[in-house]
Amino acid sequence: MKVHISEDMVLNCMRCGFCLPACPTYRYKQVESASPRGRIALMRAVMEDKLDILDIANQLDACLGCRACEPACPAGVSYGAILEQGRAQLVQARPLPGIVRWAYRYLLGTPGGIKFSGWALWLYQKLGLRSLAHALNLVEKIGGKGLADMERAIPPVASPARRAARKRVYPAAGNRRYRVAFFLGCLSDIVFFETNQNAIDVLTRLGCEIVVPKGQGCCGAVHSHAGEHAMAVEQAKRNIAAFEQSGADFIVGTAGGCGAALREYDKLLADDPEWADRAKAFSSRCRDFSELVEQLGPIPMGDMTGTYTYQDSCHLRNVQKVAAPPRNLLKAMPGARFVELPEADRCCGAAGTYMITQALLSDQILDDKTEKVAGTGASTLVVANTPCHLEMLEGIERAGLADKVKVRHIADVIAEAVRKASGERA
Repeated sequence: MKVHISEDMVLNCMRCGFCLPACPTYRYKQVESASPRGRIALMRAVMEDKLDILDIANQLDACLGCRACEPACPAGVSYGAILEQGRAQLVQARPLPGIVRWAYRYLLGTPGGIKFSGWALWLYQKLGLRSLAHALNLVEKIGGKGLADMERAIPPVASPARRAARKRVYPAAGNRRYRVAFFLGCLSDIVFFETNQNAIDVLTRLGCEIVVPKGQGCCGAVHSHAGEHAMAVEQAKRNIAAFEQSGADFIVGTAGGCGAALREYDKLLADDPEWADRAKAFSSRCRDFSELVEQLGPIPMGDMTGTYTYQDSCHLRNVQKVAAPPRNLLKAMPGARFVELPEADRCCGAAGTYMITQALLSDQILDDKTEKVAGTGASTLVVANTPCHLEMLEGIERAGLADKVKVRHIADVIAEAVRKASGERA
């Protein structure tokens, strides 16, 4: 599937510079080519045959893809789409390593691969192979510092027995208000299985019947961001087909990045006559967990005394336009004191696989973020996206704050508050 950079999209950029202060890489590198405006200019040069796509590979690789430039752009330039087109063209000239493509296609690219990965990670931890791998520094030797840092941040994962106990349908408590199809995700469900289960528990208590569609897989974001456009399209079609049979009012997930990808299936498949309308219907029903919970409120919550702060998921804020709901839920918890995190809208450095592929800059961004977290005095840092969760766990540990600050997903926090209201153990 040949992908070209859209001339119309590129020419929409007026070079006004409003994107510069919003861009994390420009902020750290202070060079034009590390900004959205600069990268668009480079891609325009490729489009006009003045440069080869390989000439601008470093700048395409170095972009976080956080899309903070889009809300800042007065012309409404679709930078995310331009970036993915550029990366897709780059992959055609510089294919990804075979093992990476294999993992994208067969591990994260299929429902069976995701299930296998969850089992394999549990076995790796259970058999003590993790300690051996650390002692021999094997993870860093195989995948570099970024992968090693991420692996160290992964908490103990759910057992195969716990995964097997998941139901396909969870009835609503009391009168059913909505039928909700739950999107599990790939890394989300592999690493943070309990977060998904907590989200399901909260939603059923609020009157939602939850169905977990069989055959769903990865959202395709990791494929799109890596330039594997055809694989991303495969994931979108698989998920649309899986969820169409659910009869759900909404499609809900717990990962801001995944939700952004789902909400843009209509754009991804806009030129496909067979799938365009189906994608549009699918995307129109997508909601973030916090967004739907706030809509269902007010909700009963027990005492959650403590100081909380919140780090935005870039794609939840910049693409899904969801910023207030998580904050409103935290502020509504009895006993909770909410402190706004300075520059919470700036990327934490995770950016999907960026923490692995661009570890040095990712760490620099992360260290600045954890310093700001420490400055809030919060005892709980709340997140709303899986890579952000792992990144902040790593950052808090490296900063020596693990005894002072817990990193928790919004679904886990709200689930605890709701259970406390019912007099249950959290």
